[in-house]
Amino acid sequence: MLVLGLFAGLLLPSLATALRPWIAELVMLMLTLTAFRIGPRSTFGGFADLRTTLSVALVLQFLLPVSAYFIFYLLGYDSAPIALVVVLMLSAPSLTGSPNFTLMLGHDPAPALRLLLTGTALLPLTALPALALLPLGGDLVSVVLAALRLFGAICVAVAIGFTLRSTLFRALSAESTQVLDGLTTITLAVTVIGLMSALGPALLSDPLLVAGWMAVAIVLCLGLQVLSYIVLLKTPLRHQAVPFSIIAGNRNVALFLLALPAATTDPLLIFLACYQFPMYLTPVVMRRVF
Repeated sequence: MLVLGLFAGLLLPSLATALRPWIAELVMLMLTLTAFRIGPRSTFGGFADLRTTLSVALVLQFLLPVSAYFIFYLLGYDSAPIALVVVLMLSAPSLTGSPNFTLMLGHDPAPALRLLLTGTALLPLTALPALALLPLGGDLVSVVLAALRLFGAICVAVAIGFTLRSTLFRALSAESTQVLDGLTTITLAVTVIGLMSALGPALLSDPLLVAGWMAVAIVLCLGLQVLSYIVLLKTPLRHQAVPFSIIAGNRNVALFLLALPAATTDPLLIFLACYQFPMYLTPVVMRRVF
């Protein structure tokens, strides 16, 4: 379904354009379905789980982007488009579909949902170093407000799912769970069609540029997942290695488009279009690794 969604977005540009305005609503539907499937009790766990989630969020969204910036700085590429893309990508919180990807790979999605909520809530703070170091010229207040709006939307979607689960369906049968997983897959496939709307025109106008950014997207998305998984397997977090690794490579970079000037985000737009390929192929490609 996800592969078909990717190719439908490329081959059916009118459909991709029509779906693009509904991406936010489709993402909220995905989150509601996921929260409904998991339930509040499994999501929030104990204090130790929340403490672990906070630590992982700070490593992924603060330590990694700051380290990446100083590597680019030492190499003399701190003002290059590649530095902008990599540092912003590493500063971003979890992709909203990460719990769904975790489900598709047969693992517990609760740690992914906890990290999604925690990382998004922390973004106004964790993004500050990257935004201060990069020559962006953006409005810091706008970034903070955009992060808060995103967190609010996620909380609404999750609250609806938790409320429905607590009041109507306290226990899900195996058949109901399969139905929910099927609905989630369909919703993801429809969403990716809308996300692919920018790639078709870029591919026709400058295929070499698209190829370069596609290579960057694949290395960042899949490479970070493999490296994170190898590292996490050697730590006490090995039982949560899959959801945390998925999030390491799948980030909500599009959030920064809401606040940064258009001239700055031009390379980011092409990268984001290319990023959809490894992102939505994660449940297919990473199954062998995990």
